[in-house]
Amino acid sequence: MYDLSETFGLSASGLKAQATRLRHVSENISNVDTPGYHRKITPFNVAFNADGLAGEVETGPVYLDQTEPKQIFDPAHPMANEDGYYDGSNVDLMIEIADAREAQRSYEANLKMFDQARKMTQGLLELLRR
Repeated sequence: MYDLSETFGLSASGLKAQATRLRHVSENISNVDTPGYHRKITPFNVAFNADGLAGEVETGPVYLDQTEPKQIFDPAHPMANEDGYYDGSNVDLMIEIADAREAQRSYEANLKMFDQARKMTQGLLELLRR
């Protein structure tokens, strides 16, 4: 069982993990038209405490999506091969927008959890002062 002080660390780790995820999603969106760019994927890992309870969330090593990039026909492009095609990026804008919304909502949920724990701690301190 977690106490209120540990709740701050748990929600802060969630905030940090979602902020990292959102940063990589924004990098993917900004490179959607970069030839040869591979989408970055941020996995999450759960750190377990000494009691074996699931604890803080950490981001794992970032890896590149190995999906084949789109072949774009543009014979005038400097990277085009003899057939007039070059490798675009493998970033799908719809997936990135959905990931950004999910990360934003998860960030907001962690922020509300942090704020709720703060209010509960403040209320407990006020009770102890009486």
